[in-house]
Amino acid sequence: MTSIVKTIQHASILSRSFLSRLEDEIREVYCGDDRPWVIGYSGGKDSTTALQLVWNALKALPQEARKKPVYVISSDTLVETPMIVGYVDRTLDLINASAKTAGLPISSHKVVPETNDTFWVNLIGRGYPVPSTQFRWCTERLKISPANAFILDRVAEFGEVVVVLGVRSAESNTRAQVMSLHKISGSHLSRHSTLPKAFVYTPIEPFTVDDVWTYLLQVPSPWGGNNRDLVTLYRNAQAGECPLVVDTTTPSCGNSRFGCWVCTVVNRDASMEAMVENGEEWLEPLLDFRNRLSSLQDPALWPSIRKYKRRDGRVKSKDGTPQPWGPYTIETRKDLLRGLLEAQRTIAVAEGHAKTELIRMDELETIRVLWRLEEHDWGDSVPAIYKEVIGNPVEWIRYETPVFSSDEQETLRAICNRHELPIEMVAKLIEVERSLQGMSRRASIQKRLASVFEEDWRTTEELFASDAVEEHP
Repeated sequence: MTSIVKTIQHASILSRSFLSRLEDEIREVYCGDDRPWVIGYSGGKDSTTALQLVWNALKALPQEARKKPVYVISSDTLVETPMIVGYVDRTLDLINASAKTAGLPISSHKVVPETNDTFWVNLIGRGYPVPSTQFRWCTERLKISPANAFILDRVAEFGEVVVVLGVRSAESNTRAQVMSLHKISGSHLSRHSTLPKAFVYTPIEPFTVDDVWTYLLQVPSPWGGNNRDLVTLYRNAQAGECPLVVDTTTPSCGNSRFGCWVCTVVNRDASMEAMVENGEEWLEPLLDFRNRLSSLQDPALWPSIRKYKRRDGRVKSKDGTPQPWGPYTIETRKDLLRGLLEAQRTIAVAEGHAKTELIRMDELETIRVLWRLEEHDWGDSVPAIYKEVIGNPVEWIRYETPVFSSDEQETLRAICNRHELPIEMVAKLIEVERSLQGMSRRASIQKRLASVFEEDWRTTEELFASDAVEEHP
């Protein structure tokens, strides 16, 4: 009985007159200038509500008033849960087809990170440690930069843009403060916090989470989707909990959030665990691999899985005490690539998921180059690991510049051991020479060779020896 009363109360808040006034406001903002709109769409409840409101508001305008383009952008980090990716992709296709039929200037676009910035290229290619609250390197590269690049392209084309976001002040006090901070007096718009020629419009700012679910369950999707599919996604991700709806047959839902399946900023992935418990057992390899990534945050493992110096070749110290650790060792990265491909293979043989691709070929090629150039992987391990795990024949890019083989690497190792020299240093010096081979101007070679010698080439034992610390603060 209580849930029925609560539902009726929220239904009254979202009365027909309230929604009518809100759509009038949306039309007023849309027709108020020539700046195109960019709507952020994640596939979640808030962005879906904002997009529906805009769609229905613009549909009521006469055709001649629908003059400004509206770009719906969805940011795919390339490590989203496959179920969410499929749902968003289907929705984006529906949006394009339905907008064309309805004569609306709306088009959907997916943005992805540059290959050089993807999660796997940074983690496996460069050896970045898994993201944590202290080093959360992923958000900027995977989400913010791709979206901002699209927005800046529209700024370059039109001069200014309006970014429409499905954010609510009720989400948190911090969110409410940030939203009020950039408000423009006498306007429905705010200034974008980082992009000077972009403005922000937040039509669902006053909504509560129950308002959002009430709206979605009462107002059908205008592009032909089914909002109850979204309800199911949230329910399955929360172990049976479901958003507030219009009767007593569905229980209420908490603040569900979908994110990257590899996220290690949280202690455990409750959403994916709930999906597996609710019948999506094929996701178990992803959950297992995510938990494996999370285990790498244990400091007790770092001496065996990470280098003692940073990517710039230096050892960070504080008050004369070494402060390792740097990137993962090449051995650790090989193990991670093998584990990721094994998870991909396991999912591929599951019925209905044969096309699931956890890592793309362009990412594998980029990792291959990074390993060859930075880690002196003369054995060319990426194709070998791929063939070992996946088995399918793949045509890899052929490099015209000759490189050394694993046999030659072993010869070099023997020579370095005989003369007590770090093989990594000598290999790096050889790589500097090889990279400038055949160039008419080699003015930079002395500087690059010097930078190699300036790196910290002490062994781990030397680094932690008390006399070494005193001599090399």
